[in-house]
Amino acid sequence: MAEVTIRNLRKAYGSVQVIHGVDLDIEDGEFVVFVGPSGCGKSTLLRMIAGLEDVTSGDISIGKEVVNDVAPSKRGVAMVFQTYALYPHMTVEENMGFGLKQAKTDPEEIKKRVDNAAEILQINDYLHRMPKNLSGGQRQRVAIGRAIVRDPEVFLFDEPLSNLDAALRVQTRIEIAKLHERLKSTMIYVTHDQVEAMTLADKIVVLQGGIIEQVGSPIHLYNQPDNMFVAGFIGSPKMNFFPASGDGKTISIEDGGQIKSSLEGDLHVGVRPEHLILSNKTNGLISGDLDLVEHLGEYALVHLTLANKETMIAKMIDAPKAAIGDKIYFTAEKENIHIFDAETTRRIVS
Repeated sequence: MAEVTIRNLRKAYGSVQVIHGVDLDIEDGEFVVFVGPSGCGKSTLLRMIAGLEDVTSGDISIGKEVVNDVAPSKRGVAMVFQTYALYPHMTVEENMGFGLKQAKTDPEEIKKRVDNAAEILQINDYLHRMPKNLSGGQRQRVAIGRAIVRDPEVFLFDEPLSNLDAALRVQTRIEIAKLHERLKSTMIYVTHDQVEAMTLADKIVVLQGGIIEQVGSPIHLYNQPDNMFVAGFIGSPKMNFFPASGDGKTISIEDGGQIKSSLEGDLHVGVRPEHLILSNKTNGLISGDLDLVEHLGEYALVHLTLANKETMIAKMIDAPKAAIGDKIYFTAEKENIHIFDAETTRRIVS
């Protein structure tokens, strides 16, 4: 079994603490994605699992074994990095088998594993090429193949698509998803791209400032974010937030409409761009002055400025027929309106 268990994990560099008491359970065979902004601790956490960073306190277990003091090569993990790090003087076949060769694995076993990995990744025709004769996507597949031949219990991916262009990112993302489906292995994947997280993960771990903000399936995080940070990070474009206040009978949106509610105090109303519905002044909940319309084929992104000078985005199939500077009104279905406490930023479930 290749479950990964993390308990009260902390990491500090001198007096600077970067991981703050993380607890996490990753089940055998799960595809788990660590996501968050730059500097949130996601790569540090991955490197601690790999054994490339020391643990300050707490425990990491792979299977039933605590691996805090186990060498990286003995943990049963294989890591795929941002950079391909292929040996330029070796063929694809030699690159993929080099780690096994150093471990003095039988040459016939090396060839068997390399051929099997090449078949899985569909790079059989490239085995005798040199890295310089491969595209970026092909090089990344070789790097993944180098991990596969080790037959690890856990695959670790550290932003493996960041060096690829947009089209190759999509293609390689699909290949990684298919790889997981085929191998049924435990995979932990780090990215700052929430689209990658949403499309790849069985479970997403959202990090900020070295702590876990929320853990759950992509659709759970999208529909039921715990707080404004998660709500704003998951979903593209991000959720719109509007200052509001409740008097126990209604919530009044600043410079906007009202929602029936028993909540009181300072609040924020959140609505995703795709959930905004074109309305009129009479029944409008939110309004803004039109700044820009981005026509993207199947939909348009409508950018507006609110009365408080904050911006908002509406995602629409048909863009409004309006001129720049015109005021446009929107409403939303009740089930698509999220309410957050202004002080704690926690979502209020009512």
